[in-house]
Amino acid sequence: MIRLEKVNADNYQAVLELELADSQRGFVAPNVRSLAQAWVFYDRARPYAICAGDKVVGFIMFDDKARERKVEVWRLMIGKEFQGKGYGREALSRAIDFLRAEQKFDFIQINYVEGNFAAKRLYEKLGFAATGEMEGNEIVMKLYL
Repeated sequence: MIRLEKVNADNYQAVLELELADSQRGFVAPNVRSLAQAWVFYDRARPYAICAGDKVVGFIMFDDKARERKVEVWRLMIGKEFQGKGYGREALSRAIDFLRAEQKFDFIQINYVEGNFAAKRLYEKLGFAATGEMEGNEIVMKLYL
């Protein structure tokens, strides 16, 4: 069973040690960059370790824009040694439930880099739909709550 745990003094090192497969490096920023962004944008960034039992298997970070009734999944990654086990799907599903329960948002936005077909399929399976918008080289998808 997957749980989301705020990044803290006990788990941040495990988050930093997670690595992507070489083929995914252009699709997701390194976790050290994400945690630096969370520090700079501390008023809205919400970083979480994705945990399976006592192991940190991934990382997810939200960009909370409650004034706009919008939240963005700013980062989502599963460490290369934990991929292919359903952790990404379960983590994003739990994130959707968690964000829905907060009752602060009308929709969740998630983007993926063009060519990242695995991410596209995962997001579509969980109900996200492409908007036709682009942010840089990323395709914008939304899930209305």
